[in-house]
Amino acid sequence: MSGSCELTILMPCLNEAETLARCIDKARAYLARSNVSGEVLIADNGSTDGSQALAAAHGAKVVAVPARGYGAALIGGIEAARGRFIIMGDSDDSYDFSDLDGFVGKLRDGFQLVMGNRFRGGIKPGAMPPLHRYLGNPVLTTIGRILFGSPAGDFHCGLRGFDRAAILGLGLRATGMEFASEMVVKATVHQLRIAEVPATLSPDGRSRPPHLRSWRDGWRHLRFLLVFSPRGLFLYPGAVLFLLGLLANLWLLPASRTINGVGFDIHTLLYASVLMIIGVQSMLFWVFAKIHGMREGIVPPDPRFQEFMAHAPLERSLIFAGVLLITGTLLGVVALGSWGADAFGKLDPVHTMRLVIPSATFILLGFQIAFGACFVSVLEIQGTAITLPPPEPVRRG
Repeated sequence: MSGSCELTILMPCLNEAETLARCIDKARAYLARSNVSGEVLIADNGSTDGSQALAAAHGAKVVAVPARGYGAALIGGIEAARGRFIIMGDSDDSYDFSDLDGFVGKLRDGFQLVMGNRFRGGIKPGAMPPLHRYLGNPVLTTIGRILFGSPAGDFHCGLRGFDRAAILGLGLRATGMEFASEMVVKATVHQLRIAEVPATLSPDGRSRPPHLRSWRDGWRHLRFLLVFSPRGLFLYPGAVLFLLGLLANLWLLPASRTINGVGFDIHTLLYASVLMIIGVQSMLFWVFAKIHGMREGIVPPDPRFQEFMAHAPLERSLIFAGVLLITGTLLGVVALGSWGADAFGKLDPVHTMRLVIPSATFILLGFQIAFGACFVSVLEIQGTAITLPPPEPVRRG
């Protein structure tokens, strides 16, 4: 980069005139005190309160980002930054930009993402609503750690540092508040070196309400974590449902059961079969999402998944589906024969449904797997350009 430096202190901004100058002054004071070659960059997201002129007057560089959203502003700022390292933080004076030594030290040690942790550094009274402190942040962070194995203990800390080239290589796309989660998740799955340092959160200095909307943005974070983890969203729940349904089927097919005076019979057997069908459908969606995610670069390549798919080509899947369909059809024929033995008269539902329910289950699973295998083949088709001959000129008589 032309005129590059070691550190860019990046702040997203949308009408932050009340606090922006204090943040810039603290950041510039840190650069002067620590003798770090750097710049202060404001990624302005369409401010109408004069924040741009205020930032320039206090010695910051301003880049306009027309696309609205917290993530969009930061993506634009990262692209415009000149620093090898970037430390980003909110421009509402809730973080202390005059104390960044911990971040810079970790970055110089080779860590590619350095997360602030407010639960280790301290949350001052009034700085974080109880809903965020005791429910939102802990729950979403725990989900992220479980699904992705991330070492970060505070997924949503707005103060964090990173290697610019490494983060640009992740292809971050989220334009909203979920950008914070996307950075941590992608850094984890791409095996970047991640560290944490304590960060202190203070009450912001604005007189207006924050841009954050608790339930809306919390849901967007949760939605991103689930969608970005096909295993957590589809595979694990589907496998559990299928296993529970299968065990219940094996338990109830021979005869009805009683536990503590409560009877379980064909009605429970029917719902157990429904669990199996839902479970298989969920696991098929995992396969679809995984293939699409790898094709689009949303998730990294998974050699084990690719090996698994190599051993389950379309032909084998269709053969297995055919076996299920034939088995289900034969069970249906047996049920029909049992009815015929009674001269097609009144049926004994307890006896007949023990044949009809597994028959219907096998038929449904067979069609699910057959259609799913065909759809997987469609997803795996590589696009090829087709060159058509030029049309013949029209001759007029």
